[in-house]
Amino acid sequence: MFAADSRLASAPQQTDLRQTPAVSWKQIIEPVEPFLDEVAVRLAQQVKSFDPEIAPYADYALNGHGKQLRPALVALAAAAVGTVKDDHLKAAVIIEMVHLATLVHDDIMDEAEIRRGRLTLASQWGNDIAVLFGDCLFARALTLAAEFPTTEVCRAVASATNTVCTGEILQTRQPADFSFTRADYFKVLEMKTAELFALSCDLGAYLSRASQAQRQHLRQFGLAFGTAYQVFDDCVDLFGSEAVAGKSLGTDLAKGKLTLPLLLAWERASAKDRIQLRRLVEQWQPASMDSLADLLARYKTLAGSLEVMAEYLSASRAAVLKLPPSAGRDGLLGLTDYLARQTESLGTATADSP
Repeated sequence: MFAADSRLASAPQQTDLRQTPAVSWKQIIEPVEPFLDEVAVRLAQQVKSFDPEIAPYADYALNGHGKQLRPALVALAAAAVGTVKDDHLKAAVIIEMVHLATLVHDDIMDEAEIRRGRLTLASQWGNDIAVLFGDCLFARALTLAAEFPTTEVCRAVASATNTVCTGEILQTRQPADFSFTRADYFKVLEMKTAELFALSCDLGAYLSRASQAQRQHLRQFGLAFGTAYQVFDDCVDLFGSEAVAGKSLGTDLAKGKLTLPLLLAWERASAKDRIQLRRLVEQWQPASMDSLADLLARYKTLAGSLEVMAEYLSASRAAVLKLPPSAGRDGLLGLTDYLARQTESLGTATADSP
């Protein structure tokens, strides 16, 4: 636990992360909650590093109270191969700031109004402010990364940030283009989402002085788990509800983004249904949702997407099981189990018709 009399301890004391199989997010995260609490404190302190005139934007962006999944990966990866130290806290703050910057920019591009159950920064202050402040977050994260005594951390963060932004460009440049293949789709997912998961695991291991092989196993876990996570998020956009998701849905369709359910429908559809699917996507209107839902159900695209997610989760488990038994490894496996249960609940809520 962290020091009881201070929210800013110099280094977290070691905590036994071993646990029985988790049945909830809280149970999975509870062993690293002191770490995540401290990450939240340090993120809030970063508000002071911005010009006072833009501090309200920083406060709004940095205190959004998300699940902090990437910082959790840093802590669990560290615990899987060594001990959790103060450097891990700093790395987690850096990665979360990069992630928050991408969310600010994503919401602008998607014209999303809601994120984490409240107005997006763009909805609150406009696109001009949002895009520039997103840039400020990126810059601040790299400044913090440069404070490490080694250039390895800054290089890794800069490289991952470049990969994430490149993935977003690849997805955005050809809206509603059905020449966009499933291989293209997974390339984009690995770049725009899974890369930060992999970075979290890799830096967690690196700062624990893990071997190169251990770092590679954890990076593979991050890539596979992050890809499964993004496929799930894409399915939520089509099959979920805003009340549960806490963010604007249907934004992928509005921007002509071809996600896995749409690609599966395209692969499986008859020539006639392909014409309808293309028309629905190219001329998208929210009122067309029922027609699209019928097409997606006809070709069992949710079931197909769930199968793909299961394959990636299986790959993530296989990667982490190459590590010696540890509490951190148990936590990472718990995350895969949690996401698997989430995908199952999505399937129950919106099962494909026969």
